[in-house]
Amino acid sequence: MLDICRRIAMMEKRQIKSFTILLLAVLLIFSGCKEKRNRINEQSDEEVVESKYFYGIKVDSLDISSETIQRNSFLADILLKHNVDYAKIHELTEKSEGIFDFRKIRTGQNYYILQRQDSTRTSEFFIYEKNVAEYVVCDLRDSVCVYMGQKPIRVEEKTASGIINSSLYMTLDENNLHPTLALSLSSIYAWTIDFYHLQKGDKFKVIYEEKFVDSISLGISDIKAAVFDHYGREIYANKYMLEGDSVYSYYDAEGESLQKTFLKSPLKFGRLTSKFSYSRVHPVTGQRKGHFGTDYAAPTGTPIMSTANGVVIEAAYKKYNGNYVKVKHNSTYTTQYLHMSKIAAGIRPGKHVSQGDIIGYVGSTGLATGPHVCYRFWKFGQQVDPAREELPPSDPVPAKELPQYMAHFDSVKVHLDKIDYPAPPPNDEEELADN
Repeated sequence: MLDICRRIAMMEKRQIKSFTILLLAVLLIFSGCKEKRNRINEQSDEEVVESKYFYGIKVDSLDISSETIQRNSFLADILLKHNVDYAKIHELTEKSEGIFDFRKIRTGQNYYILQRQDSTRTSEFFIYEKNVAEYVVCDLRDSVCVYMGQKPIRVEEKTASGIINSSLYMTLDENNLHPTLALSLSSIYAWTIDFYHLQKGDKFKVIYEEKFVDSISLGISDIKAAVFDHYGREIYANKYMLEGDSVYSYYDAEGESLQKTFLKSPLKFGRLTSKFSYSRVHPVTGQRKGHFGTDYAAPTGTPIMSTANGVVIEAAYKKYNGNYVKVKHNSTYTTQYLHMSKIAAGIRPGKHVSQGDIIGYVGSTGLATGPHVCYRFWKFGQQVDPAREELPPSDPVPAKELPQYMAHFDSVKVHLDKIDYPAPPPNDEEELADN
């Protein structure tokens, strides 16, 4: 019995020793794995190269070729020369239905082919730039997939200023400002400033937002505030939304709306060629008689706008008027637009039009020497000079909301006041005197 107990004790010692050796081995192995894993991680951190992406596609193992759409090119022409077979092209045209019509690809637009870097040179992606912001991706791997994409659009707040020397467009060009700024400013001030009568020395400051894709400007997206010094009078434009409204409007330093009942001109841009007059020599007949309208010259086809809301009462052709439209705005005011090349589609007696709606296009029909619109203005049935009329304004900021508006305007004015005007253009006479 004693011998048996000794044997059991010896076995237990051997088992404990074996277990201890096994445990130490495991610990050594684990420690070695951990050290190896750390070395691998350290090595990975050193060796990992950041993946490259192109239009959201990982291109580490792809070659990118860039080309432009040539005249009379078709999708099949483009893809066949890049080893894409007819079956894939047919599948692509089917999958693109409702997403993009590849029959509308335009000459000069960029496209990209992404190919494998191996000996097969298999084309895996076709990317077409629809415009600077939008693109179409065709995934040609396995089952074809087509989807639209858009590059990130960046919005920057900017400020600008200028002093008028000849025209608003020229001033913007001289100061390297985006030309669409002229359209934006003319739209805001259309009711208060006649841009055909800008005076040399008029000046402006503006706070605006401009959209960019990469480094390409998409144009002016928003005018936040502006001040236009016109004939020595500062006219502020502050973008503001009234309580309960869903759209913004522009108001001046007193909270009065910049939007008047009538636009100053039926054209966005053009050239004033003849003012309202009770006596002038007619350019065609040579007779001296009254000219009860205002002539604006512009290229044939330039859109003509209704200067206020109203109802069309005449849209016809007459020997002297040519193609013309007459709009009744209320019991007081009526306007007429003569010598159109054509009347806009849908414009006929009884048609309701809104301010800024296109009612026709500049032409030289009737008794006219060249393309222009003769703009006529009636008040209580009598033709008057619209430039001399005090036109009624739209509603101002309500009295109860005026303190809140003025606080907003004051903060905006501080921002505008910090914008410097550019140095005035040199005076030719002074230059001659200095020389």
